[in-house]
Amino acid sequence: MIKKMLVLATMLISTLGCAQKEETSFKSESLEYVLKTTEDKPIAFQEILKKHEGKTIFIEVWASWCPDCIKALPEVKKLNETYGKEVVFVNLSYDKTYEKWLEGINKYQVEGDNYLIPDGMKGNFGKSLNVDWIPRYLIVDKTGNIVLYRAIEKDFDTITEVLNKVK
Repeated sequence: MIKKMLVLATMLISTLGCAQKEETSFKSESLEYVLKTTEDKPIAFQEILKKHEGKTIFIEVWASWCPDCIKALPEVKKLNETYGKEVVFVNLSYDKTYEKWLEGINKYQVEGDNYLIPDGMKGNFGKSLNVDWIPRYLIVDKTGNIVLYRAIEKDFDTITEVLNKVK
């Protein structure tokens, strides 16, 4: 009996120790990472955040080739309709080429600020944000703190709850 309890306690501690940490601020690798604008100009992620300083920011990491991202777009559009006056929508894309990305923005009428992540999901930016799935959503509050670090397309209730608190 004691042996079983020790094994169970060890498993519980291991599981809790491996749980993904919810970040409250961006790593320097994320902040310094250079994305592309729709005008094909370089811009550091920290410049994007600075541009919207003092506002709540909803960040969507997506790609036009991603079926789950496309299925979730109507929900994101509803959020934009509901919170668009108080919340800035920033879309970061993993599209493979600049041209395909622009086509995707137009085809799916992606609203908000759009930027391209040039080095793909397994690149430095994705690693710095622990991106293991898209679509991925983050919410940054008016003080610049990350209040929702990891949400996916099944988490729109949580996203709405957080936006209601921080808008």
